[in-house]
Amino acid sequence: MWNIFKKEKILITDEYSIDINNIPSHIGIIMDGNGRWAKERNLPRALGHKAGVETIRNIVKECNKIGVKYLTLYAFSTENWKRPADEVNSLMKLLVEYLKVEFKELNANDVVINSIGDLSKLPLLCQKELNSAYEQTKKNKGLVLTLALNYGGRDELIRAFKKIHTDIDNGKINIVDINENMVSKYLYTAGMPDPEIIIRPSGEQRLSNFMLWQGAYSEFWYSNINWPDFKIKHLHMAIYDYQKRDRRFGGIK
Repeated sequence: MWNIFKKEKILITDEYSIDINNIPSHIGIIMDGNGRWAKERNLPRALGHKAGVETIRNIVKECNKIGVKYLTLYAFSTENWKRPADEVNSLMKLLVEYLKVEFKELNANDVVINSIGDLSKLPLLCQKELNSAYEQTKKNKGLVLTLALNYGGRDELIRAFKKIHTDIDNGKINIVDINENMVSKYLYTAGMPDPEIIIRPSGEQRLSNFMLWQGAYSEFWYSNINWPDFKIKHLHMAIYDYQKRDRRFGGIK
């Protein structure tokens, strides 16, 4: 349960008082722990991923409700192809199912359905659904939900460097003009702010090749909760903790 008191502009949760004027504009989440959740219950890993989709549904709704502008979910990495074929196929089917089932409600709630990564390696049906979802929602004004699929931070940087090299060769840019802002424009996330906070459930404390450039000054929030058990209260907890951090970006206040 939560309420917003307009005068104080405070979002009151069961346990936390969150300043709605300091909601992170961009939250990145490494959705980890689906397999462990299933293993703990002696269930197939595929059911763990399916349970994780329910969490996506709830977290997306809450982020849109409280004013988060960008939510990026690390759904499938460039390294995840190493997993068993049955599990990969199950994930791809879940992606298509999620887009088909959730599209109407997401669109009605003004959500933009975006995706980043080398989508050309995904099954054609996945590519078609992702493209269709984006084209139909790109003019929406609410939360930008970005699914990172066949995404890897190193792969993203290599792609950017190649594009920069090509544009230098073609005379479109000059090497002396290369700076942080220019590099950012060549990334998948061009036009998006860097994530203020990156959340990772399941107990692991590493980036796993997620937003290596964009996460340079992100706050990190870890928990031992597996993704299917990640609730709205945990999102509130992460935001509350974020608002208590002293963000200096290498300087001194």
